[in-house]
Amino acid sequence: MIEVNGLRKRFGPQLALDGMTFKVEPGKVTGFVGPNGAGKSTTMRVVLGLDAADEGTTLVDGQRYRQLRQPLCVLGSLLDASALQPSRTARDHLLWMAHSQGLTGKRVDAVLGQTGLTGVAKRRAGGFSLGMRQRLGIASALLGDPRAVMLDEPFNGMDPEGIVWVRGLLRSLAADGRAVLVSSHLMSELEDVADHVIIVGRGKVIADTSVKDLLTSASGGRVNVRSQDVAAALAALPEGEPTGPSTLTVTGMTAEAVVARLNGHGVPFSEVSAHRASLEDAYMDLTREAVEYRGVSS
Repeated sequence: MIEVNGLRKRFGPQLALDGMTFKVEPGKVTGFVGPNGAGKSTTMRVVLGLDAADEGTTLVDGQRYRQLRQPLCVLGSLLDASALQPSRTARDHLLWMAHSQGLTGKRVDAVLGQTGLTGVAKRRAGGFSLGMRQRLGIASALLGDPRAVMLDEPFNGMDPEGIVWVRGLLRSLAADGRAVLVSSHLMSELEDVADHVIIVGRGKVIADTSVKDLLTSASGGRVNVRSQDVAAALAALPEGEPTGPSTLTVTGMTAEAVVARLNGHGVPFSEVSAHRASLEDAYMDLTREAVEYRGVSS
């Protein structure tokens, strides 16, 4: 488990973290999302002891990261795929990390295979594409077979096959009982893989909930109806609001109840569908006031 409790952090006049508090539970993929400048990367750096918080604490399995005797065996992380010595081969990059934790070359070869890098293990990492560097960074995070994994924007630079691979990897890590925290700006990818989501803005938590509950709430119990006789549909469904010449939206009723009402009044219809908000819809709505850098529409 990863625990973040009351983090506050300033960089000069800029308040980066303002009481950031959440937990990452084992057996779940937890999405960590927010606008640029929301405090995601700073929080991850504080967890790893790379930045010091002005206030608050972070714990991994009940201990501070720097107190762990074999940290890579407890929490594996990827914050920056470019943080490597470019003249080292991929295998040597992992090997020096393995030796620091008392791990063997056998474990290095295992994660190279797991991340699809066996064929380029002897190539210098400085010549890797962003997607390959991401795979190498993920291999580093998995090196100690850790109980928790923390990845910052792992989908960046990945081709479609790589994105599918990362999705499957995240699900399998959670299925193994690991705590998985992953930040991403790609809401569609997180919606497909995350069980839980933490939405942050201006250094604090805005929402901390399951993806299912968030989408249910964002959908607002709305049902879309298409009928050639909108007037008759509105007479049968006074709760509805017209949204077009042949459409209306009903709030506070299930799709089944809407169908029953229309049939009971003999109103013809061609479509009745429950509105389902996307994670991006919910995210945009919740962070509307937390966006720090906003472009001007032309």
